[in-house]
Amino acid sequence: MNTQLAATREKPEQPKYIAVEGPIGAGKTTLAQRLAETFQYPLMKEAAAENPFLEQFYRSKRNQALPTQLFFLLQRAKQVSELGHTLFRPTLVSDFLMEKDRIFAEVNLTSEEFSLYEQIYQQLDINPPAPDLVIYLQAPVNILGARIKRRGNAAEQFITPDYLENLSHAYTRFFHFYDSAPLLIVNSAAIDLAHDDLHYESLLKQISKMEGLRQYFNPQPSLL
Repeated sequence: MNTQLAATREKPEQPKYIAVEGPIGAGKTTLAQRLAETFQYPLMKEAAAENPFLEQFYRSKRNQALPTQLFFLLQRAKQVSELGHTLFRPTLVSDFLMEKDRIFAEVNLTSEEFSLYEQIYQQLDINPPAPDLVIYLQAPVNILGARIKRRGNAAEQFITPDYLENLSHAYTRFFHFYDSAPLLIVNSAAIDLAHDDLHYESLLKQISKMEGLRQYFNPQPSLL
């Protein structure tokens, strides 16, 4: 790790609870892992591989949408509820927001299924702590698709461009109105936050300069 990156790590006033979000293929888990290492925070990841309905959902969405969504809802609710049992504000990096579950539910479920989903959601009485910072990774659908293909997860190879398009639009709508925590919207299309130290350092600098409820980070790799 270069000395500039090490110096950036030492900057004070960093957020204690960071959530990274974005559609499938945006790079949220990889970035969350790197941020957790940088800040020496615990990492909370959604465990998609544990969902026994997920692969069949990607193969034939209509048949498995509801059990897939309910499994994720219960899984995420359990993870988030454990945060609420601590006496102090959590210090961690997460690769999901609890609210993301409804984004997927609105895309994947019929109106009747969504009504049932909402009833279950309300009964769970989920009240997650708000992050100190949400990082929303954006990228065009063709780039999301290329990244999904490149990482080679067998189940994800059934994801269609139309599905990614619908999901991306749902994320855009959600974050257009999001005001529960400071939001950093990152155009991740042309940068490599996983492997390029210069790109990653530029994001850390942007985090350290974060002010107000919403900022945009649209880096040009040639200028970094």
